[in-house]
Amino acid sequence: MWQFIKYVFATIVGLFLFSLLGFFLFIGLAAALGSSEEKTNVEKNSVLKLNLNNSIQEVSVDNPFAEFTGGQGDVIGLLDIKSALANAKLDPNIKGVYLDVQYPMVGWASAEEIRDAIIDFKKSKKFVYAYGEVMTEKAYYLASVADKIYLNPAGGMEWNGLSAEYDFYKGTLDKLEIKPLVFRVGEYKSAVEPFFRENMSDASKLQNQVLINTIFNHAVENIAKSRGISAAQLKNLADSLSIDAPQDALKYKLITHVGYYDEVENSLKNELKLKEDDKIKFVGLGKYIKADKLIKDGPSDRRIAVIIGEGAIMSGKSNDGNIGSETIMEELRKARKDKKVKAVVLRINSPGGSALASDVMWREVQLTRKEKPVIASMSDVAASGGYYMAMGCDKIVAQPNTITGSIGVFSVLFNFEDTFRNKLGITFDRVNTNAHADWPSVTRDMTPFENNRLQKSTENIYATFTRKAAEGRKMPLAKLQALASGRVWSGKEAKENGLIDEFGGLDKAIQVAAKAAKLKEGDYRIKYPAEKNMVEQFINKLTGNAEEQLMQQKLGDFAPYLKVLKKLQQMQGTQARLPYDIVIK
Repeated sequence: MWQFIKYVFATIVGLFLFSLLGFFLFIGLAAALGSSEEKTNVEKNSVLKLNLNNSIQEVSVDNPFAEFTGGQGDVIGLLDIKSALANAKLDPNIKGVYLDVQYPMVGWASAEEIRDAIIDFKKSKKFVYAYGEVMTEKAYYLASVADKIYLNPAGGMEWNGLSAEYDFYKGTLDKLEIKPLVFRVGEYKSAVEPFFRENMSDASKLQNQVLINTIFNHAVENIAKSRGISAAQLKNLADSLSIDAPQDALKYKLITHVGYYDEVENSLKNELKLKEDDKIKFVGLGKYIKADKLIKDGPSDRRIAVIIGEGAIMSGKSNDGNIGSETIMEELRKARKDKKVKAVVLRINSPGGSALASDVMWREVQLTRKEKPVIASMSDVAASGGYYMAMGCDKIVAQPNTITGSIGVFSVLFNFEDTFRNKLGITFDRVNTNAHADWPSVTRDMTPFENNRLQKSTENIYATFTRKAAEGRKMPLAKLQALASGRVWSGKEAKENGLIDEFGGLDKAIQVAAKAAKLKEGDYRIKYPAEKNMVEQFINKLTGNAEEQLMQQKLGDFAPYLKVLKKLQQMQGTQARLPYDIVIK
């Protein structure tokens, strides 16, 4: 009997392993097929279709299954969207652009770049249609530049202003009997508030209120220009919740049509002079980026290298969602030593992170700019450690709605002594050769002397941060420190205060870099980073999900608490990090 059970068990395991192996072989085959350089043949009278409801990052993720999912992956790149629109502007076979826009998963500054690219496309006199069953404010911000804007009759449009809500962990830490010990510099350095408060401090509430007001006002001003509606009226519509149904949006001229998708198709057919039974020739982003490039590259011996850092800052190699200082250093060194590279654009999309890793990258920027211009391009957010990366560059370019500043640092330690003793029955004892040999410790209270030393260390790092920022911005230290204290600024405020130099997106930063390197337009080639590999990211997520499921299975109701602890574990050493995880809705 046991022998039979053993054989059955071995068979089940074998089948599982065979299935798993077959699955990964399928992924590998798909990746090989997807990596082929077969060009897309764009037919005459085609329409570029952009689905902007996916996750949008700086660089796309290579999706070998794109051919089976409408020609677009789950993670699309901002670079690809802009490149496709610029190419379509010149492409005689592309007659217009269709925007599928409802819930764009993108920051406000990136949305600004996409919107500007659509505006530039319209200079070709080709049409732009936008359709959504529903639209958020950000979706409408993108759609507002379209010639025709359709909203589904049964759908709706969100137009009630912006809100920013944050998580606080004090209650969780209290339940777990974890004692946070916080060291910070700056009145506005509120990144640590979730650990010891249940709500925002007055200083934090002030800076965030100003921030979302600035971002919303900027969006309203641009929409007012596009739709011919006064900014005052748009704000009044938000305050009064007047846009309750699609018909309301039509009444107040925010959209041009209320209609179903088939009605959008009929309108497109009329635009394209097609018959009722004809099929619209849509071409998706994933396929169109493989079409012939009509924007010709400049000479290969004169290049501007674009280096992208996206995510939280840490030491080591970059990975999905994190900027590794070692990776950025390597890229800067390559660009510095490459004689074909005449200038560098450092594209930053980061809320900050490790102060040490930030400083290491700052040093590499300094070494590079001694030999060739280095221009910073801020994306959705380049704050705290993200600003640290930018402040040493020759020039800083950002959008008016970029989140930046937050020049400040903090350190946080947690005392788990009560957690281990009262929750798990574990206690600790020790012997030391010196009075503070076990310092800092997470299993005992620290002495006032030890606390003072950590606060002093945090203050020293803050002094270094502000001194280098003042040098980079060429302003008196006292003035810089008045703008620091961890205060978060919009790009608009940052320019008024001298923390950035110019407004614009990545294209503007490249133009600034070309001018600094004395390169004429069309006389250089842009060297972009390669797209990310979907297979590697899938495996990482697969293993990550497996770990999370195992945590849930083993810990049950305690699993969410462990998630919090894992997040705290990532904050090793002094942090130059943005207050909270800012998500503006």
